[in-house]
Amino acid sequence: MLRFLRPFACLLLFAAMIPALAQSSLPAAAASAADAPAVDDEPLPVDQAFALSVRADGPARLLLHWTIAQGYYLYRDRTTIALADAGGARLGAPQWPRGVTHQDPQFGETVVYYDTVDVPVAVQRNGAASLPLRLRVRFQGCQEGSVCYPPTTREIAVALPAGAAEVAAADVRGGGVSAAGFAAALLAALLGGLILNLMPCVLPILSLKAMALAESGESPAAARRHALAYTAGVLCAFAALGACVWLLRGAGQALGWGFQLQQPALVGALVLVMVAVGLGMSGVVQFGAGLAGGALAQRGGPWADFLTGVLACVVASPCTAPFMGSALAFALYAPIALALAVFLALGLGLALPFLLIGLCPPLRRWLPRPGRWMETLKQLLAYPMYLAAVWLLWVLGRLRGVDAMALALVAAVTLALGLWWLERQRYGRRAQRALAWLLIAASCLPLAALPGATAVQSTDAARRALVPGSIAYSAERLAALRRAGEPVFVDVSTDWCITCKANERAVLSTAAFRALLARTGTAYLVADYTDGEPAITALLDRYRAVGVPLYLAFPRGGGDARKLPAVLTLGELQRAFAAAR
Repeated sequence: MLRFLRPFACLLLFAAMIPALAQSSLPAAAASAADAPAVDDEPLPVDQAFALSVRADGPARLLLHWTIAQGYYLYRDRTTIALADAGGARLGAPQWPRGVTHQDPQFGETVVYYDTVDVPVAVQRNGAASLPLRLRVRFQGCQEGSVCYPPTTREIAVALPAGAAEVAAADVRGGGVSAAGFAAALLAALLGGLILNLMPCVLPILSLKAMALAESGESPAAARRHALAYTAGVLCAFAALGACVWLLRGAGQALGWGFQLQQPALVGALVLVMVAVGLGMSGVVQFGAGLAGGALAQRGGPWADFLTGVLACVVASPCTAPFMGSALAFALYAPIALALAVFLALGLGLALPFLLIGLCPPLRRWLPRPGRWMETLKQLLAYPMYLAAVWLLWVLGRLRGVDAMALALVAAVTLALGLWWLERQRYGRRAQRALAWLLIAASCLPLAALPGATAVQSTDAARRALVPGSIAYSAERLAALRRAGEPVFVDVSTDWCITCKANERAVLSTAAFRALLARTGTAYLVADYTDGEPAITALLDRYRAVGVPLYLAFPRGGGDARKLPAVLTLGELQRAFAAAR
């Protein structure tokens, strides 16, 4: 027995050592900081080095003012502004002025401020009476040639005066929360959720649920219970996701759909989910009784259907469908009750096909007759899940390099081994099943090392190589081009956005597009949002884009930008550039 367990023990030991090995491969930034030469000037207390004050600048705006001591600088992208006590209000995006580009040894190229800086922040509120607020500001700065202060958090009380302007400002910022706008957002969310069923990650799950319902031959009442339980799981998962995103945005975090794909650990977890679902479809493991020792089977089908609905939401979360953009743009700026209603409509659209099959017996007659072909189809549908895992591994590699991909692959192989052994020991001894669960748990250890994996350099240069003459986006570059009166085309996209990649291959990397840029004299700015850069987040927030892609055409001589469709064509760009000349 001990000889048989020895390979598994070696594998567990290797998995446990992975986080330490990954940490040891990181650049010794802390050590180099500790070895930096000392300076004669004693650093000032943080509140003297970066004196912060906040005042109301009218009934709908706050003004934050930093007085920065001589020889010190404040980071823009290390600053967050949120409400500690919202009081029925929400903050808009901070309007940072132009700063100084600084090459930082720890954070790379960033923007800093010297001497003083004023940052206006718009406030959304529901009433016209005087409103007391408590602002939570987190910031960080350094002394030149010396120490960098740790992040500092200050809470400051401020009262907005009474006035009617704030109601109009909130309506403008929220896009006008009207009955017609709300109804349009609900319809768009329903259609977007319905189209999500066609995505490669979701279609296999829906197909298997429908085939299992047809194969079971259960009564109409039982079919309704299955459909309602699955729908309840989808709706609960979407409501939790919507509430999480809305609350984080209300706390000052600028998040949108797909934000989880900027977090290496979450991308790694999605890889494991896709692999596990694929293994279940391939027959390596039978989920349900195989994983829970009969617990799910004993608790009944509806509980398993509910969990399948939650799983459908999880695997759909990396995808974006048509109509979703406008619906989510409404949801993320609407009051929380309306926002949750939009997310629930999105979930209802995702659950609608299986719900209709369960509630309408005539629809089940259209399903194919059960047979041995269903097992073949089930195993065939596993391969889209494996391809989704490969795509997520590629995304992870773009975020954190090949080391992160290797860690995720080790986790996936360990998970596969654990699930395989669990299925083989379904009716085996308790100690052998415990070993399988230990392997499954060990597969999570490499994920803990993903956030610390060596980050790759920005992919702007690689993407700009597709179009000679294009330049990396920054707020300062855009402002300089606008002051010079130049027409500008801004491309905001990510490595994990499939629509963005399709546009790059079909339009933005073609000779016809390069000729169009040269003929119209248009500057092409590429903004890579793969790592969630705060400056690009502010741009998305300014144009009320909940995700990528975002394409903006700024006209010559000034004027507002024209927001282009998410799916680009050369004809659309020609019309936009002609109007911008």
